[in-house]
Order: sequence, then structure tokens, then C-alpha cells
Amino acid sequence: MNAGMNAGGTGRPVRIGLQVQPEHADYAAIRRAAAEAEELGADVIFVWDHFFPLTGDLDGKHFECWTVLAALAESTSRVQLGPLVSCVGYRNPDLIADMARTVDHISGGRALLGLGSGWYEKDFTAYGYPFGTDGERLRGLAAALPRIKSRLSRLNPAPAGRLPLMLGGGGEKRTLRMVAEHADIWHAFQDPATLRHKLSVLHRHCADVGRDPAQIEVATSVSGLAAHEGAPRELGPELRELGVSLFIVGAGGPDFDLGTLRRWIAWRDAVNG
Repeated sequence: MNAGMNAGGTGRPVRIGLQVQPEHADYAAIRRAAAEAEELGADVIFVWDHFFPLTGDLDGKHFECWTVLAALAESTSRVQLGPLVSCVGYRNPDLIADMARTVDHISGGRALLGLGSGWYEKDFTAYGYPFGTDGERLRGLAAALPRIKSRLSRLNPAPAGRLPLMLGGGGEKRTLRMVAEHADIWHAFQDPATLRHKLSVLHRHCADVGRDPAQIEVATSVSGLAAHEGAPRELGPELRELGVSLFIVGAGGPDFDLGTLRRWIAWRDAVNG
């Protein structure tokens, strides 16, 4: 069985997501971008979890992830919604669970919960959170996951939908082990050759914990890999063969150009028939 079939991705329909990068824009522009993406047929809208822009003026306009998600849960009606990804170091894990459950109810069961350990030092230090080492942040993620799952099981009311758990990152010893143990979706950000290797590592972790890797949807961001006109036709089939089924395009303010999103949606429609 090849890597794609082991990952379960080739048996899933292609889905296309948009990561809204809420930088350098007014909220009205963010809302319009989400509405346009939904009208175009995007399957998922993500919001990144940072407190400052990552491009251009690093002290420019910016909005907070979960507040934006709650608002988009009201202003959209079909797309799945979630953070890509929410840093467990910024919020108490039990609070993250409650926030995700609340957004799930606001959206009518359309939320997913993306989690990660964080990497942008400015986010941590400017808001008074300890940055620590890579290992310390990964240990924080490992400690947060059972707390989040436990809190979700005890909330009243329970989540309105399935609230799938997505984990982001490619660390081979710790992160991919957590993916094997906990995740419904794994978000990667690698070129095809690297992704092939990471999948082989993930499959070994799945074997160790007794998990069928077909249960884990494979997602990757594609804008940083290739955003030119032919990217879906050239890059899409190669990633699809590896098992990727959720392809995520990024767009930032102030204008939120969705041209690349349109091309990936057109490719999805051709592939899914």
C-alpha cells in the first residue's frame, strides 16, 4: 500500500481551505473575504492565531483569532471554521476547549479545533507569556491535549458537532506522535519529498499506538509552496498521490486577493467530478 493510501487521503474527496491572515485590514474586509470564499465554494475558513502581522509593518493592523472566528461563525452559513492553529501557550487549555465549543454552537456545528505549540516569539513576549524552548512548548502542547479533551467531555452543553481536532507541525519524535495519538487532521507545511518522509514517520507512530493512519486526514498549506497559475495542476496531483485531501491557501490584508483560491477550487471540482 503506498503512502497516499496509508494516509487515507486518496479515499477522501479533495477539500480546499482558506487561511484568513487578519493583518493590515479592517474587520469589514476580513468579513467580506470570508463571505466571498464561502460563495466561491471553499470548504474551510481558517484564521491564524497571532497577535501581530507577520509581513509588512510588524506593528500594523491586526485582529485576534478566536474573536474573529466567533464573528465569522455568525456571518457564514456553510463553511467549516477553525484556527490554523491555536497556540496552547496563549490560553488556559480548559478555556480553549470552552471557546471552541462556543464557536461550534454559534456556527451550528461547523467548528474544528486546530492546535499547536506556537513559534513566533513576539506573540509570547509582547503579551506576557513565557516563550521557553521548543521542547518546553511541545511539552506544554502534550500536557494541554488531555485537559482539552477532558473539558470538552464535561461541558454543558456538549459541542454541537463533531469538533474534529487538528494538530499542526512536523516534529518527528514528539509532534507526530501526538498526531498519531490524538488528531483527526494533521496539518503539514512541507514540499512533497519532505511530506513523503514525514508520512512514513507518522505511520510508524500510528503502528506503535495501534491507530489506523487512514483515520487521520492530511492537510497542507500550498501558497508557500507554489502560488503561480499552474500550481494546482502541477502540485495538486503530487500531493494528492501522497494522501493530502485538504489543500489550504493563504490570503492577507488589506485586499485579500482570492485568485489563488479560485484556481484551487476549480482544480478540486475537476478532481472530485
